[in-house]
Amino acid sequence: MGEYPLILSDQCIEDFAVRGFVVTPEVLTEEELDRFGAAIDAEVQARNAHETRSLEEKTRYEQSFIQCMRLWETNTIVRELTCHPGLAGMAAQLLGVHGVRLWQDQALYKEPGGKPTTPHQDQTFWPIGEAPLISAWIPLQDVSIEHGAMAYVPGSHRVGRLKVVDITHQTTPYDILKDPGLRGAEPQTVEVKAGAIVWHHGLTVHLAGENQTTEPRRVFTIVYISDEARRSRAWPAYPLDRDGVEVGELIRGPGMPRLWPPPEQTPQPPDDIGVPIGPQYS
Repeated sequence: MGEYPLILSDQCIEDFAVRGFVVTPEVLTEEELDRFGAAIDAEVQARNAHETRSLEEKTRYEQSFIQCMRLWETNTIVRELTCHPGLAGMAAQLLGVHGVRLWQDQALYKEPGGKPTTPHQDQTFWPIGEAPLISAWIPLQDVSIEHGAMAYVPGSHRVGRLKVVDITHQTTPYDILKDPGLRGAEPQTVEVKAGAIVWHHGLTVHLAGENQTTEPRRVFTIVYISDEARRSRAWPAYPLDRDGVEVGELIRGPGMPRLWPPPEQTPQPPDDIGVPIGPQYS
């Protein structure tokens, strides 16, 4: 397996196991943030070049954030971040698994005045069973409560799958915070500095506030899945369907490359780059 480029403390790994989320400060340098941030900004701008609607004219889901998927497939600089072996190694350490694959990456830009992100669990949207899944939430700027900081329900990942929250279509989705399984646990808001990464488990209930500032809240996320994960159901799932992964098969394919242990060369995107830009739930 080799040594991890970025080694996490036992306390950090334990905190994640208990709480379902953890902050790792000062992971990316200012220079890296500038370089990666400019590339992500360019992709978001290009993919929304023909968008003329005002915030008020968009759906409730679209008012929560601008979502652009699989940027690693269309931008070589973003690919360096998405396939960063240090980050993938951190994901493996936190999940306690030998290897991880990329599930997806995405930009989540909350516009000025952007609405709150509805509380939900990520993993319930996808046909991947109970496979260990983790998201790296990477702010490209300091994110305060006013910007729409994330909030997490501590320990909610240990409750398991709760009722699916359809955040894309329903105007009044299921209020997961009132689910009996959470026993009244309150979300904890996490303000974070640029360069830090907030990690959360695929079953951790999380949400975000509205953006009360005059600037967009710029965030990039990378979602990793255990290398031993298998497709559990036939539900439509773009990355699985594109790579022809059948129910019961190990999740494999060029659109979901192994990132830890690191491959000898940076993964290249699949030949068929459909890159739907959402909504894809997350």
